[in-house]
Amino acid sequence: MQALRQAPIFAPMPYITHLPQRGVISVRGADRVAFLNGLVSNDVARAEPGQAVWAALLTPQGRYLVDFFILADDGVLLLDTPLDSVPGLLARLNRFKLRAAVELADASAQYFVYATWAGVPPPIPVTAPDPRLPEAGFRSLSETEMKTNVSPADYAAHRLALGLPDGPPDLEPDKTLLMEAGFDELGGIAWDKGCYMGQELTARTKYRGLVRRRLVPVALDGPAPPYGTAILADGVEVGTLRSAAGSLALASLRLDALDKPLFAGTARLSPKIPVWMALEPRPDATQLQNGA
Repeated sequence: MQALRQAPIFAPMPYITHLPQRGVISVRGADRVAFLNGLVSNDVARAEPGQAVWAALLTPQGRYLVDFFILADDGVLLLDTPLDSVPGLLARLNRFKLRAAVELADASAQYFVYATWAGVPPPIPVTAPDPRLPEAGFRSLSETEMKTNVSPADYAAHRLALGLPDGPPDLEPDKTLLMEAGFDELGGIAWDKGCYMGQELTARTKYRGLVRRRLVPVALDGPAPPYGTAILADGVEVGTLRSAAGSLALASLRLDALDKPLFAGTARLSPKIPVWMALEPRPDATQLQNGA
């Protein structure tokens, strides 16, 4: 009997786009891991070739300053971060360097930042799965320009459907708390690592249940209002609109307003809580007074 020939297996064609709004900072030197670990919310030691880490730098008061993906490549850590944040982040990191064996540089001109999803990414050496959700896809840093087949707006719609923030304008420097923005559920905080700047408030927010609002995806019925538009429920402001793409947006909303009719401008908003998001019951005033 003639052996059956196995049909070739074709990998699905992924969506891939260049993210021109992203920049890169390189961190070299023997102390690169220990240096960053003492500053950011996640365990930098977990970043290795093929495995990225998502982390944030906070103020001493525990407020968000900037977030980034940490990718590793042959003795260097590469921070994939909003391009507009590169100068400020670089300046802050240099202030903390002191005598650490660390070299910091703006590598934005050296790397193109790409996002890939719904398929296997191209064979780029500096590539790792997006550590937040498997559905999010992959992050790649390439020294050469690659062919793309979708736009940054398509990626925005993809991440908004998953409820994933993308730095400012979704996250507000000096204001946002990590627990409000899903950093806990999305693996952006290492609770078992040593101290880092802003750790005390982050831990207190989690263990005392002090979260009053969350960043949640919403469907828009009507024209997308501008960023920062107030969201109203029963005529009372209960949140603000963040980034939007088509009929999707992220919104910073009070938890006690999620079940109410919501409006921003002329658009009606419908929260679409993703399965990964854990919305814990809001503690009442008696619990807070008793220190619960």
